[in-house]
Amino acid sequence: MAAISGEWLEALKPEFRKPYYASLYRTISEEYRKTKVFPPSDDIFNAFHLTPLSAVKVVIIGQDPYHNDGQAHGLCFSVRQGVEIPPSLVNIYQELHDDCGCYIPNNGYLVKWAEQGVLMLNTVLTVRAHTPMSHRGIGWEQFTDAAIRILNEQDRPIVFLLWGRPAQSKHSMLDNPNHLVLEAAHPSPLSARRGFFGCRHFSRTNEFLAEHGVPPIDWQIENI
Repeated sequence: MAAISGEWLEALKPEFRKPYYASLYRTISEEYRKTKVFPPSDDIFNAFHLTPLSAVKVVIIGQDPYHNDGQAHGLCFSVRQGVEIPPSLVNIYQELHDDCGCYIPNNGYLVKWAEQGVLMLNTVLTVRAHTPMSHRGIGWEQFTDAAIRILNEQDRPIVFLLWGRPAQSKHSMLDNPNHLVLEAAHPSPLSARRGFFGCRHFSRTNEFLAEHGVPPIDWQIENI
């Protein structure tokens, strides 16, 4: 399993010493040895690698990685270049178009957001191929909850985007008045029309950042 480095390593170091993480490591190592697991093991911690702790401006909380071939690469909602844009991301792009005027791109590769300070964190970081939520309850939630608590403790303004009930269950952890917490329905086609469309989270995020002297996010993903 890939290792975390840099600022996140220092912040999360206590977790690596806990019994649950030793068990998680053994379980995941065995899963990768025995079966097909996504994302590739070197990509598990890409959200942390691409968005150092001190750079985080926005946090998007997802569930578990995409479970079909070639999709997941360690950022929630993002897919590799050349992969068909998944339905939830199609709806995210539609809301971005309606909210901020962004054109809808021909790819779902969201690394540009991560490099600007958008931490795209799934609460479960791996999944067995073609079996959604198959790695729920093995320890990832405890690990990512620790990351969320670390973010909550930061004394600078951060926006948390909680889409859908699983993400919204983290709201109780976010009690720092420096931050802005925005909730909406999940962008899945099953729920997007029940409150995701029209939520204006992207423009509201940038308004909050600008009010606090923080450069806003350029949400436009370019065509490739």
